[in-house]
Amino acid sequence: MVDACHPGPSVTVTVVITALAAAAGRSGVGLAVVAAAALTGQLSVGWCNDANDADRDRGASRTGKPTVRGDVTAGFLWRAAIVALAATIALSFLAAGPVGGTAHVVAVLSAWTYNLLLKTTIFSALPYAVSFGLVPAFVTYGLTPPSAPPIWLVVTCALLGVSAHLANAIPDVHSDELVGAGRVV
Repeated sequence: MVDACHPGPSVTVTVVITALAAAAGRSGVGLAVVAAAALTGQLSVGWCNDANDADRDRGASRTGKPTVRGDVTAGFLWRAAIVALAATIALSFLAAGPVGGTAHVVAVLSAWTYNLLLKTTIFSALPYAVSFGLVPAFVTYGLTPPSAPPIWLVVTCALLGVSAHLANAIPDVHSDELVGAGRVV
């Protein structure tokens, strides 16, 4: 389960979102709920990814993947991803109210859209731009009083998301070609 959640990116994104919320003035329980929403969102995305890619990972002999090693089944990961997504929805609204909560839920659903539909298309960077670009709204609309994030921060985060996508996609180009997955870079 730990390997399947993509622990490096999951922890990194959770820490960055939590640090942004702390820098913006969140503390105590509010900050803990932001961290919990971010972490459950990342868990849901990672588990969705490995569940959805189980057959492709086997075909590409990606022995580092838990589903290929037989550590966990795709079905179990699907169930875990859905439970984590449900927790994310509740925690997001608790952490950031209706606007910020919606921003975070849309960000997580955008990442699911990448996993399920756009990963092997020319539009694969779009969910990264959307998801990362919505992080500032999740943080700032959770403040008292809620406020819109500065546009420069939204654009910067969206571009950071595209960069993260490229860093993630480039190492897999060869193995994706072996199983007939589309080439995105």
